[in-house]
Amino acid sequence: MKSARAANHCSAAAFPAHRETSPLPDESDFFMKFKAPKWLSVAPVAAALVISLAACGGGTSEPSGSPTDALAGSDQKSLDTFTTADVTALDQIDKSKLGLITDGTLRVGTLSDAPPNIFIDPSGNFTGYDNELLRAIGDKLGLKVEFASTDFSALLSQVGNKQFDVGSSSISTTDARRKTVGFTNGYDFGYMAIVTKSDSKVTGFADVKEGLRIGVVQGTVQDDYMTNTLKIEPVRFPDYNTVYGNVKNGQIDAWVAPSQQAEGQVKEGDNTKIAEKVVNTQNFTAYAVNKDNQPLIDALNSGLDAVIADGTWAKLTAEWYKDRPTAAEQTPQGWKPGSKAVQLPAK
Repeated sequence: MKSARAANHCSAAAFPAHRETSPLPDESDFFMKFKAPKWLSVAPVAAALVISLAACGGGTSEPSGSPTDALAGSDQKSLDTFTTADVTALDQIDKSKLGLITDGTLRVGTLSDAPPNIFIDPSGNFTGYDNELLRAIGDKLGLKVEFASTDFSALLSQVGNKQFDVGSSSISTTDARRKTVGFTNGYDFGYMAIVTKSDSKVTGFADVKEGLRIGVVQGTVQDDYMTNTLKIEPVRFPDYNTVYGNVKNGQIDAWVAPSQQAEGQVKEGDNTKIAEKVVNTQNFTAYAVNKDNQPLIDALNSGLDAVIADGTWAKLTAEWYKDRPTAAEQTPQGWKPGSKAVQLPAK
């Protein structure tokens, strides 16, 4: 295994230009039509390629014909398998049965270096989209929320071992991860990015191939994608700051990143760019919970539906994702947050 270790610190998010690509034509009934926001490139994918998408969860299928094949598209049947039909009413939740480490408090494992989702602000407070949304959910449940920093490579096992009640880290849900932890309903969809030097010959996922030094954060979906879908051994780093620093100094050719974290790292003057973004609604983003603690999963789902219904989810999404100001950008076709029953408030 290639590995690297270093340490530095992140700063405010910026939103650089990126390469747009045209959607592929819808060639059969197996293709899921996906209307993406204008700021993302999309390649619809045949249902037969859903098998290759298992690589995002540690599968061992053969590589797809194109790097973007396994990243794009939406299999609604798969999402429906895990999204609950409805939730328990908030006033029916028994907080004494949530199996919390400390009664009345959600102890949350999170990261400190991945804006705009999960990071520590200049005042030393844990913040970001995922964490502020979880605070709002905790408020609905009448629970205090306490955060502690950890590495992503350890987070899921720590949740599984009950060191944390919840994992908050823009976690893409995969079959492999469901063997370790349980998940709430989704609160965000996923997409990946390629980050390079500004003058790099790597212009998108199609250029990712053997012989290049491609960085990932260890244990992420991007690590699985490189290893199991593309069959390319990446250079693994312990955190987002370190891998981005290695892009800036030219030690690696590119970083395959969660797009949100790429946007939080790339800044004017860094001589870097986001070369391409690709939508993946196949594996929604959710909070991780011990898989045997169904009462807590159910309670968090109830709180999530409540903040969706009252407009808090949309407000936070617009606040933290400046390129998602309206419902059109926040809920691409084939995906919505929460249970199947909850509806976003009408504008």
